[in-house]
Amino acid sequence: MKRTLYSKFIMAYILLGVLGTVLIATLGSSLIQNHILEDTGAALYKEAISLASYQANTDYSDSEDVEAAYNQLKTLSAFQDSRILILNPSGHPLIDTSKAYSSEAQKAIKNFDPAIMGSDSYITGTFHGYFKEDMVSTLVPITKNLSTKGYVSIHLPMTVIIDQKESVLGPVYIVFTILLLCSLLILALFSHSVYQPLKKITAGANEYAAGNLDYNIPVTTNDEMGYLADTLNYMSGELSKSGEYQHKFVANVSHDFRSPLTSIKGFVEAIMDGTIPPEMQDRYLKIVVDETERLEKLTQSLLTLDKLDSKGRPLHMKDFDINRTIKNTVATFEAICRKKMITIELHLESETLMVHADMEQIQQVLYNLIDNAIKFSSDNSIIKAETSERHGTVFVSVKDSGVGIPKEKQHKIWDRFYKIDSSRGKDRKGTGLGLSIVREIIAAHNQNINVISTEGVGTEFIFTLEKSKGTG
Repeated sequence: MKRTLYSKFIMAYILLGVLGTVLIATLGSSLIQNHILEDTGAALYKEAISLASYQANTDYSDSEDVEAAYNQLKTLSAFQDSRILILNPSGHPLIDTSKAYSSEAQKAIKNFDPAIMGSDSYITGTFHGYFKEDMVSTLVPITKNLSTKGYVSIHLPMTVIIDQKESVLGPVYIVFTILLLCSLLILALFSHSVYQPLKKITAGANEYAAGNLDYNIPVTTNDEMGYLADTLNYMSGELSKSGEYQHKFVANVSHDFRSPLTSIKGFVEAIMDGTIPPEMQDRYLKIVVDETERLEKLTQSLLTLDKLDSKGRPLHMKDFDINRTIKNTVATFEAICRKKMITIELHLESETLMVHADMEQIQQVLYNLIDNAIKFSSDNSIIKAETSERHGTVFVSVKDSGVGIPKEKQHKIWDRFYKIDSSRGKDRKGTGLGLSIVREIIAAHNQNINVISTEGVGTEFIFTLEKSKGTG
């Protein structure tokens, strides 16, 4: 870009000007001259034929007839700006309109040969050396009673042809100059509308390559250049967001891994050096196991999100009973519910309710929602799991009577690693990934999930599933 595209156009423009001028001055000049010469030669030949026919009845032995013919031809010659010769059969000029009339015989033309014309209507040159300059010449015999009485020869200086050529070339040069000026204007427009925006876009690309993703390309035209600039600006914005997300992601992962690892390391070292007495080791080893399970859960959640982020990951769609799946998932929480004295009520539509989805992933959704509800529910509270069907769509609801979610934070709960103030729940071991996984799974099924929450009242998550086509 530093010296390529624009310089190439400039060089092309200069080359066009030089080449055009050379072609007009050489090839164009030659073509025009040949064209004029052809037309002029044909006209002279036609005129010579007419004169030869008219002069056939002239008696060139009679001086009066010759003089009369001279006067007529002199007038015609002056009108045509040409020279007209009447030659006898041996090549002696009887009449030469460029000279004064004389009854005396003139010197014969050297090497006169009527056959020199051949099949051409005209020739160029000095006409056997008779003229001092090049002429366009034609020669037609004067015949009477099948005998040749002489010849009519008409001559036009080549300077006349050249002058006519120059008179034609003048407008051609003017038109070509206008075309060059127009092309220069086009080049200027190209520079303004294409090259300058392209320079700005290139500068922006260099800024992005250098890491300055906040740079904004100042191209706002409503064309391809403007669209390209907008696209690159959008790309830089997305890359900037991605970079921020990656930094935040790494920070969150580091934090969530560091806390349990620090606890594990501290308790193990305390047990090893005797800081924790043997009678208390079981208690702290249980904490170590809990922290290990927390790390395992975090790792599994990260792997699940990585799989969900992979666009090529297929869904294993099949028909299954969502009511049975809910019952089985609820059963896995029996121990913790008994411990916290939490009751999970099931309000299921009909005995069976068949849906078409990836059963394993929907089980993950149910597990995360119920687990989340238990975390943020008080002891001796009720959690409700409900199914219903409307217009071929199945609705699944998980509702708790816990602390609720502040309205200003409800849109953030789907973000990865986002955690509501842990003081609002009794379980502080969450990874902040559960709801992100839920949303990704539901989105992969082309379904919807919504949250309804009121502080101090509780939270309800509602998601949709496609009803199995084989059911009524």
